[in-house]
Amino acid sequence: MAFLMKSMLSNQVKNLGLGGGGDENKEESTPSDPAAAAGMTREEYEEYQKQMVEEKMERDAAFAQKKAERACLRVHLREKYRLPKSELDENQIQMAGDDVGLPEDLQKMVAEDQEEEEDKDSILGQLQNIQNMDMDAIKEKAQATFTEIKQAAEQKCSVM
Repeated sequence: MAFLMKSMLSNQVKNLGLGGGGDENKEESTPSDPAAAAGMTREEYEEYQKQMVEEKMERDAAFAQKKAERACLRVHLREKYRLPKSELDENQIQMAGDDVGLPEDLQKMVAEDQEEEEDKDSILGQLQNIQNMDMDAIKEKAQATFTEIKQAAEQKCSVM
């Protein structure tokens, strides 16, 4: 019974315009033009949109450049350690263009690593490695290997 009374009274009140007419006013108060909603003129809004698009393009270009630099570094490391190549890295480098290289700080690190490797590969580097070796351990290992070979030969050869 209360439901019936409530629905009848609310319909009558809406018809009088006291409570139900607010929906129509909301539609009229919201502007359909986005420039007016932002509080700008049409020209200002268009200029703002152009700036936003340009800034996004600049950010995307910088991001692509950074991705290409990282891919270049990965390619360099794969070549150095003889790992398989990645097509994804090569595609990123191609998309960024030919001006992609390692950043300066990474180039310095790579140059230092190459110098260290060249020093180790040189004759002087090998001589330094010989000085650092444990000669007793090498002598013991050689004697053990010689003994194993001698025993294997004795088992196979009837003359010895």
